[in-house]
Amino acid sequence: MTIRLLLADDHPVVRAGLRAVLDTEPGFAVVAEAATAERAVELAAATPVDVVLMDLQFGPGMHGSAATALITARPGAPRVLVLTTYDTDADILAAVEAGASGYLLKDAPPEELAAAVRTAAAGQSALAPAVALRLMDRMRTPAEALTKRELEVLQLVADGLSNQQISKKLFLSQATVKSHLVHIYAKLGVDSRTSAVAAAGGRRLIRTP
Repeated sequence: MTIRLLLADDHPVVRAGLRAVLDTEPGFAVVAEAATAERAVELAAATPVDVVLMDLQFGPGMHGSAATALITARPGAPRVLVLTTYDTDADILAAVEAGASGYLLKDAPPEELAAAVRTAAAGQSALAPAVALRLMDRMRTPAEALTKRELEVLQLVADGLSNQQISKKLFLSQATVKSHLVHIYAKLGVDSRTSAVAAAGGRRLIRTP
């Protein structure tokens, strides 16, 4: 059986590279490409596809995790395999919660990519070893791990947003944002926004400039 693939990435060179690698694999057929997350959602609904290879960052448009959630919410939806350069806890948790069947880094060798596609197509989980290790570390020390919401708040702090801006973006009260920051500081052992961002960036919990 042929595994039909949709490539979703905003860089034409990356899509061309992926197509070149995947076209050499027996049983694979790249049937569509999307340069935006919005287009990926449209194509996944309109085209017979088994696996979507989804980037996370698409410039100013929809995030790959949001697209993943929309794609996987449909009955009989294709599997989504995230293929990205980001390995932070914030990105991994958002993708997994959105329904991604796998999470792979773009520096993965071709044979690992092909194996992940086949694993995802079979309805199983395909996680890069480094990603699986990060998830296991979180499970071992749940009391110390930042929650998905705390990671979202801290990522917005790192992006330069004020408490008021964060509250509007996440539809939270400012008091709730402050409460999340208190918990974040305690878990990271810091006492300021700057220190929290630095500590979280050093541990690859969030993306930092």
